[in-house]
Amino acid sequence: MATENPLWGEERIANELLLKLRLRVSPRTVRKYMPKRPPGHPRGDQRWATFLRNHAHAIVACDFVVAVTATFRLLYVFEAIEHGSRRLVRVAVTAHPTAAWTLQQLREVVGFDSACRYLSHDRDWTSLAIRDSSEPHFEALSKASGLTPPRWPCRRVRL
Repeated sequence: MATENPLWGEERIANELLLKLRLRVSPRTVRKYMPKRPPGHPRGDQRWATFLRNHAHAIVACDFVVAVTATFRLLYVFEAIEHGSRRLVRVAVTAHPTAAWTLQQLREVVGFDSACRYLSHDRDWTSLAIRDSSEPHFEALSKASGLTPPRWPCRRVRL
Protein backbone atom coordinates (compact mmCIF):
# COMPACT_ATOMS: atom_id res chain seq x y z
CA MET A 1 0.00 0.00 0.00
CA ALA A 2 2.79 2.42 0.85
CA THR A 3 4.63 1.91 -2.42
CA GLU A 4 1.44 2.27 -4.47
CA ASN A 5 0.41 5.43 -2.58
CA PRO A 6 3.59 7.31 -1.64
CA LEU A 7 1.69 10.31 -0.25
CA TRP A 8 -0.09 8.22 2.36
CA GLY A 9 1.34 8.20 5.84
CA GLU A 10 1.27 5.46 8.41
CA GLU A 11 -1.96 6.72 9.98
CA ARG A 12 -3.81 6.71 6.66
CA ILE A 13 -2.60 3.20 5.84
CA ALA A 14 -3.64 1.94 9.28
CA ASN A 15 -7.12 3.42 8.76
CA GLU A 16 -7.40 1.90 5.27
CA LEU A 17 -6.49 -1.52 6.65
CA LEU A 18 -9.15 -1.14 9.31
CA LEU A 19 -11.87 0.02 6.90
CA LYS A 20 -11.24 -2.33 4.00
CA LEU A 21 -9.73 -5.45 5.55
CA ARG A 22 -10.99 -5.04 9.13
CA LEU A 23 -7.42 -5.37 10.43
CA ARG A 24 -6.71 -3.26 13.50
CA VAL A 25 -3.07 -2.20 13.21
CA SER A 26 -1.23 0.52 15.04
CA PRO A 27 0.30 3.33 12.96
CA ARG A 28 3.62 2.49 14.65
CA THR A 29 3.43 -1.04 13.31
CA VAL A 30 2.72 0.31 9.82
CA ARG A 31 5.73 2.65 10.09
CA LYS A 32 7.90 -0.30 11.08
CA TYR A 33 7.14 -2.08 7.78
CA MET A 34 7.00 0.94 5.48
CA PRO A 35 9.81 1.17 2.93
CA LYS A 36 12.52 3.57 4.02
CA ARG A 37 14.38 5.96 1.74
CA PRO A 38 18.12 5.50 1.61
CA PRO A 39 19.94 8.22 3.58
CA GLY A 40 20.97 11.19 1.49
CA HIS A 41 18.22 10.70 -1.09
CA PRO A 42 15.71 13.56 -1.07
CA ARG A 43 12.01 13.10 -1.43
CA GLY A 44 10.59 13.17 -4.92
CA ASP A 45 8.24 16.06 -4.16
CA GLN A 46 8.81 19.46 -2.66
CA ARG A 47 7.99 19.72 1.00
CA TRP A 48 5.55 22.38 2.18
CA ALA A 49 8.10 24.32 4.23
CA THR A 50 10.42 24.39 1.21
CA PHE A 51 7.59 25.70 -0.97
CA LEU A 52 6.90 28.48 1.53
CA ARG A 53 10.57 29.48 1.70
CA ASN A 54 10.95 29.47 -2.09
CA HIS A 55 7.76 31.40 -2.83
CA ALA A 56 7.33 33.55 0.30
CA HIS A 57 7.74 36.77 -1.68
CA ALA A 58 4.86 35.75 -3.96
CA ILE A 59 2.31 34.63 -1.32
CA VAL A 60 -0.37 36.91 0.08
CA ALA A 61 -2.65 35.58 2.81
CA CYS A 62 -6.04 37.10 3.53
CA ASP A 63 -8.51 36.44 6.29
CA PHE A 64 -11.49 37.88 8.12
CA VAL A 65 -11.37 38.57 11.84
CA VAL A 66 -14.49 39.32 13.85
CA ALA A 67 -14.25 42.28 16.21
CA VAL A 68 -16.90 43.05 18.83
CA THR A 69 -17.44 46.70 19.72
CA ALA A 70 -18.35 48.11 23.14
CA THR A 71 -22.00 48.16 22.04
CA PHE A 72 -21.77 44.49 21.03
CA ARG A 73 -21.89 45.14 17.30
CA LEU A 74 -19.99 42.74 15.08
CA LEU A 75 -17.46 44.22 12.70
CA TYR A 76 -15.58 42.17 10.13
CA VAL A 77 -11.94 43.07 9.63
CA PHE A 78 -10.38 42.05 6.33
CA GLU A 79 -6.62 41.70 6.55
CA ALA A 80 -4.02 40.76 3.98
CA ILE A 81 -0.41 39.88 4.84
CA GLU A 82 2.63 39.33 2.62
CA HIS A 83 4.47 36.20 3.69
CA GLY A 84 7.88 37.35 2.52
CA SER A 85 8.05 40.61 4.46
CA ARG A 86 5.39 39.67 7.04
CA ARG A 87 3.82 43.08 6.77
CA LEU A 88 0.17 44.01 6.61
CA VAL A 89 -0.74 44.98 3.08
CA ARG A 90 -4.39 45.84 3.66
CA VAL A 91 -6.74 46.25 6.60
CA ALA A 92 -10.40 47.16 6.03
CA VAL A 93 -13.45 47.06 8.29
CA THR A 94 -17.12 46.61 7.46
CA ALA A 95 -20.28 45.61 9.28
CA HIS A 96 -21.64 43.59 6.34
CA PRO A 97 -19.04 41.85 4.16
CA THR A 98 -20.35 41.13 0.70
CA ALA A 99 -18.66 39.37 -2.17
CA ALA A 100 -18.37 42.63 -4.13
CA TRP A 101 -16.77 44.46 -1.17
CA THR A 102 -14.31 41.63 -0.56
CA LEU A 103 -13.38 41.45 -4.23
CA GLN A 104 -12.67 45.17 -4.21
CA GLN A 105 -10.34 44.66 -1.24
CA LEU A 106 -8.58 41.86 -3.12
CA ARG A 107 -8.20 44.09 -6.18
CA GLU A 108 -6.54 46.73 -4.03
CA VAL A 109 -4.22 44.13 -2.48
CA VAL A 110 -3.17 42.56 -5.77
CA GLY A 111 -3.03 45.67 -7.92
CA PHE A 112 -1.65 45.67 -11.43
CA ASP A 113 2.09 45.62 -10.73
CA SER A 114 2.06 43.16 -7.85
CA ALA A 115 4.48 40.25 -7.78
CA CYS A 116 2.18 37.96 -5.81
CA ARG A 117 1.20 34.72 -7.51
CA TYR A 118 -0.47 32.80 -4.68
CA LEU A 119 -3.46 33.88 -2.60
CA SER A 120 -4.02 31.83 0.51
CA HIS A 121 -7.23 31.96 2.48
CA ASP A 122 -9.00 29.66 4.88
CA ARG A 123 -12.23 27.84 4.33
CA ASP A 124 -14.52 29.87 6.55
CA TRP A 125 -17.92 31.07 5.40
CA THR A 126 -16.70 34.49 4.30
CA SER A 127 -14.06 33.10 1.94
CA LEU A 128 -16.45 30.49 0.60
CA ALA A 129 -19.12 33.13 0.04
CA ILE A 130 -16.73 34.93 -2.28
CA ARG A 131 -15.92 31.85 -4.33
CA ASP A 132 -19.51 30.59 -4.44
CA SER A 133 -21.16 33.95 -5.09
CA SER A 134 -23.24 34.49 -8.17
CA GLU A 135 -20.72 37.08 -9.30
CA PRO A 136 -17.97 35.56 -11.46
CA HIS A 137 -15.55 38.33 -10.48
CA PHE A 138 -13.38 36.22 -8.19
CA GLU A 139 -12.45 33.79 -10.93
CA ALA A 140 -11.88 36.65 -13.37
CA LEU A 141 -9.71 38.50 -10.86
CA SER A 142 -7.66 35.44 -10.07
CA LYS A 143 -7.15 34.58 -13.75
CA ALA A 144 -6.34 38.14 -14.79
CA SER A 145 -3.81 38.63 -12.00
CA GLY A 146 -2.40 35.10 -12.19
CA LEU A 147 -3.34 34.21 -8.60
CA THR A 148 -3.66 30.56 -7.71
CA PRO A 149 -4.55 29.19 -4.30
CA PRO A 150 -1.80 26.81 -3.13
CA ARG A 151 -2.80 23.32 -2.06
CA TRP A 152 -2.63 23.46 1.72
CA PRO A 153 -1.54 20.48 3.80
CA CYS A 154 -4.17 19.04 6.13
CA ARG A 155 -2.13 19.93 9.21
CA ARG A 156 -0.42 23.11 10.33
CA VAL A 157 3.19 23.44 9.23
CA ARG A 158 5.86 24.58 11.66
CA LEU A 159 8.50 26.78 10.08
